[in-house]
Amino acid sequence: MTTITDVAAYILQNNGTMSTMKLEKLCFYSQAQSLSKRCVPLFDEDFQAWRNGPVSPALFNLHRHMFLIHAGELDQFLPDGTPRLTDEEKTIIDVVCGQLASKTGNQLSERTHAEAPWRDARAGLSPADPCNRTIGKDSIARFYTANPVIR
Repeated sequence: MTTITDVAAYILQNNGTMSTMKLEKLCFYSQAQSLSKRCVPLFDEDFQAWRNGPVSPALFNLHRHMFLIHAGELDQFLPDGTPRLTDEEKTIIDVVCGQLASKTGNQLSERTHAEAPWRDARAGLSPADPCNRTIGKDSIARFYTANPVIR
């Protein structure tokens, strides 16, 4: 199965250097697009409702201590050095990046803060509180089916 590392490496390959915050959000929105349009996850890894928006601990562990990440930097974590994606998965990611890759990481973070999956996972917490609560795939699917990622 496709992993978040496959998705992140593909995004970097096609969009170039970006902040790690932006990469996390593009992966999140790619997952949301897949869940809302295909009713299946793009990858198994979960996102948590961190202060700056959804973050996948699995992906974060690969770019910890980095602000910018470049194309090719995740390839070492892929079995054969290349993202394993179907054409359908690539199309989903391409559609998301085609609409959202022009945004900054901060703009994408602000967008996630206005949306129910992140807000609901952080219920009862202040904006400054740390949080490792999982944003459920069912919550993502439900919200983005009613409120499409691509508007």
